[in-house]
Amino acid sequence: MTDITEFGRENPYGADADPAMDALKHWFLREVLPHEAALMQFLRRSGRGKNEIDDLCQDVYVRVFEMARKQLPHPVRPFVFTVARNLLIDRIRKDQVVPIETVAEWETLDVAFEGPGSDRVVIAREELRRLQTALDLLPERCREAVILRKVEGLSRREIAQRMGIAEFTVNAHLTHGVRALADMVYGDPASLRRKP
Repeated sequence: MTDITEFGRENPYGADADPAMDALKHWFLREVLPHEAALMQFLRRSGRGKNEIDDLCQDVYVRVFEMARKQLPHPVRPFVFTVARNLLIDRIRKDQVVPIETVAEWETLDVAFEGPGSDRVVIAREELRRLQTALDLLPERCREAVILRKVEGLSRREIAQRMGIAEFTVNAHLTHGVRALADMVYGDPASLRRKP
């Protein structure tokens, strides 16, 4: 196995190259690193400091790389973001502090806490109202696909079967729906009055 002194550089002392490790490195560079900008944006929304975000990003890369040594994940992007979400949840559990911006549903964390203050409850309810309004503004089929995926947790194949459409169409509905929701919820409040 090739010793690595820095990611992407082989050991300068001439150790024999490991083709499997080289292929894994190339896979990582090609499939994982292109998602770095979106991953960093996702981590910034967690409310963590810049140094901690950089550490979290590196921890995500380490876990993805280690797991890929056993089996390459497919599709890659959801896998990377699942690893990131799980790392954030682990950090929250360690901190015993759960900011309302981090998680919409407290039950999903299994974290013991006293409960949020009344101001946080009001903010959370407002965010949920904005999300519900945004969901209501989505086209019917798009809304149905988003709810089946994000709320009921169905796979794309199961959604396609339930809705009687192709998986490609499900992907298009999900992409459009999630982007529209993000624009409406995190964008200009006036956008909630417009249909996407």
